[in-house]
Amino acid sequence: MSKSDYTIRCITKGECADLLQAHHYLTNISRGFKSGDNYGLMYLDTVVGVCIFTGLPVPELSKGMFGLDRNNQEGLYELSRLVLHPDHQVREHNLAGWFVARAIKLLKEKNNVRAILSYADDDYHSGTVYKALGFDYYGLTDMKSDFWIKQNDGTYIKHNRGATKHLEGEWRPRSRKHRFLKVFDNTLEVKWKKGNNDE
Repeated sequence: MSKSDYTIRCITKGECADLLQAHHYLTNISRGFKSGDNYGLMYLDTVVGVCIFTGLPVPELSKGMFGLDRNNQEGLYELSRLVLHPDHQVREHNLAGWFVARAIKLLKEKNNVRAILSYADDDYHSGTVYKALGFDYYGLTDMKSDFWIKQNDGTYIKHNRGATKHLEGEWRPRSRKHRFLKVFDNTLEVKWKKGNNDE
């Protein structure tokens, strides 16, 4: 097996679902996931990798990152999901970086890409693939907490939005995320301070 055995193509949200559900730590298909420009790493006719680019998760990010108005989102992307089937990741060295680099190239061929933001959840990984691809590191996100609602069976589910005043549950600290940013538009000035992610 070598990288010549793989191809990359645009795929639908439905084609992303099975791999994300099985192998991505943040994806719960029953709650849905955001779709956008979706690229599949194909081995023969099977999707063995998924790379999804979406708009920024909240428009205020453009203000914090670049000092841009919240209405100025054009060309700003988040690499919101990246997953490879573990069997292929183990067999083929640096497959993730090879895949993402080519997915970014395809994204840029059909869009005006000014910058790409990606996060690496501190509970799971530190973003090695993004460093290898030349993304700059901008430290960890701020510490935040989420409210978890207690269910009748004693389990908890995370509350996504809205008031929590009359809900039974508990606040839990949210895992922090490493921030990585790749800027293609040299007119953009990054307001964040670079961090140290050499560990």
